Amino acid sequence: MSNKKRILTGIRPTGALHLGHYAGALETWLEFQDSYECFFLIADYQALGDNFDDIDKITDSVKQVTIDWLSVGLDPSKSNFVIQSYVPEHAELTMLLSFVTPLGMLERNPTLKGELDQLSIEKRTVGFFNYPMSQVADILLPRADLVPVGEDQAPHIEMTREVVRKFNRIFEPIFKEPDTKIGRVPRLKGIDGNNKMSKSKGNVIELRFSEEQVNKAVMSMYTDPKRLKATDPGTVEGNPLFQYHDAFNPDKEKVDDFKKRYREGKVGDVEVKKDLAESLNNFLSPIREKREYYENNPKEVEDALMSGTSKAREIASETMKMVRAAMKIDSYTSKW
Repeated sequence: MSNKKRILTGIRPTGALHLGHYAGALETWLEFQDSYECFFLIADYQALGDNFDDIDKITDSVKQVTIDWLSVGLDPSKSNFVIQSYVPEHAELTMLLSFVTPLGMLERNPTLKGELDQLSIEKRTVGFFNYPMSQVADILLPRADLVPVGEDQAPHIEMTREVVRKFNRIFEPIFKEPDTKIGRVPRLKGIDGNNKMSKSKGNVIELRFSEEQVNKAVMSMYTDPKRLKATDPGTVEGNPLFQYHDAFNPDKEKVDDFKKRYREGKVGDVEVKKDLAESLNNFLSPIREKREYYENNPKEVEDALMSGTSKAREIASETMKMVRAAMKIDSYTSKW
């Protein structure tokens, strides 16, 4: 049994990962995998919420996410990669917690409200509406101490803390209130300037992009719409071009110089974009090499998933024994 504190965090498998995932999540995960007992969850149940009509997409995405994790340096000998649906206790705990959670707690969740507004009527299912409860169960099943998340997911952690307090008060204090850790880059905009990054919008740079794809994406990047020519003073704050420089360009002095000249109208977008593309390709180059290796060695990818999922099932079984006992639903017949 490890004496390390425990982390649970995860990603819905709805496509290959992009720079937003790295800046908002993966970078932090890499920092923690030596000092915490980490469980990294591929939340395929939750992906069903708005992709129930495209199971092949989820199947491929489970593979792509795992390869991305391995390619950025997450190590299955240090951390546990877990497929949510392979641990049925996730669904059981979701159901049990749903019975003690007020409906209003879900209705107040700002992340859920925003996502529901973007869905078509036929995809606003009960399962999608209830996915925050699934997230609560994901965190509590391994009895996590810390949950690293992006800024947009912070409301889910506060909801988890509320559910913990209520469960412990009604039954027994078996769950701890998890802490939240926001990444170094709380929110990275899409390359089109949209606050919501989405592969379907085509506004992301995927970790698997080739050098040519990165160059094309960066050169199309939204900047300051009020800046009509290079000699016009430009706005740096909120400008995706400089957000990406801040997140991925290691030469901070050069970035500061770009910002100064951009504000003064002494540098064009093309120069700043070319430098960003070079920085991104330097960053992605070793990831591409590792990705090629794992694409050619699928057994290692599968082994990483199966070993972590097996460990997760052991802990999930322990947790559910505690939950059933606390709720007194484990011994009906012994009272007859």
